[in-house]
Amino acid sequence: MTAQTGASTIKTKEDESHEYWGKAERTFKNKSASEFFDPCQEFADRSIKCMRRNGGDRDMCGDYFQAYRDCKKAWMAQKDEAKRKS
Repeated sequence: MTAQTGASTIKTKEDESHEYWGKAERTFKNKSASEFFDPCQEFADRSIKCMRRNGGDRDMCGDYFQAYRDCKKAWMAQKDEAKRKS
């Protein structure tokens, strides 16, 4: 709500929150889905869990890292192909 006192206008926190979300909502709607969703995130999470489970030993988690790299490579190739077609 906006309250008016004399010649000045006072914005409430509700107004500021709505105004901020309005800007964020426009930004969100104008971004492509890939900027908010990473289809390879599950592979990244598994890699991190492996590292924690094995005390940071990268050699024990090589398969997880490779799966993430393969996923990311395929995803980027798919995005590039979509850009070429548009």
